[in-house]
Amino acid sequence: MGGVDKGLQDFKGQALAWHAVQRLQAQAGGAPGLIAINANRNVQAYTAWGQPVWPDTMEDFAGPLAGFQTALQHCQQQDTPFEYLLTVPCDSPLFPLDLLERLTLGLSTSGADIALAAIPEAGRDGVTTLRAQPVFCLMRTSLQASLVDYMASGGRKIAAWTALHPLVEVPFNTLRDDPRDFANANTLTQLHQLEQT
Repeated sequence: MGGVDKGLQDFKGQALAWHAVQRLQAQAGGAPGLIAINANRNVQAYTAWGQPVWPDTMEDFAGPLAGFQTALQHCQQQDTPFEYLLTVPCDSPLFPLDLLERLTLGLSTSGADIALAAIPEAGRDGVTTLRAQPVFCLMRTSLQASLVDYMASGGRKIAAWTALHPLVEVPFNTLRDDPRDFANANTLTQLHQLEQT
């Protein structure tokens, strides 16, 4: 988006990241025990919303996994440590209101350490397959040490790290699921298109 802070861009009259907070608060099975924002700039603007703001603990802005690592660290430092961490990106403002519920069910029934949302996508050959959305992730916070080691070795790819652990892909492909629920906006044009949904 041309270097602007994506989370603060306007979407239907409110900041994108605030939409994410609101959708987490409105989750069908109940909101997460704590909703925090991972931000590395404009921290005061995010703090004004009343949620904890956690900048990356790594100095080189190492992408989404740095946010995962920061959140895992904070989850373990709570007075009552959290057993699970749910992550969502700020640029997909329509994610399902039953996301947490379905990922939790997938995790508990599979015995996996990580649950990823998976949505149908058509390939170049026209065949539709389920594709994991690794930033929509529910994980056990006991994976913190694994992620620290992975990133210390130079790893930066979410899919490569999650593949090191038992994981389950939870399909969001029923008749009531809308493929646009996971649509993300990487440009202002895409953001304006999402506003029309």
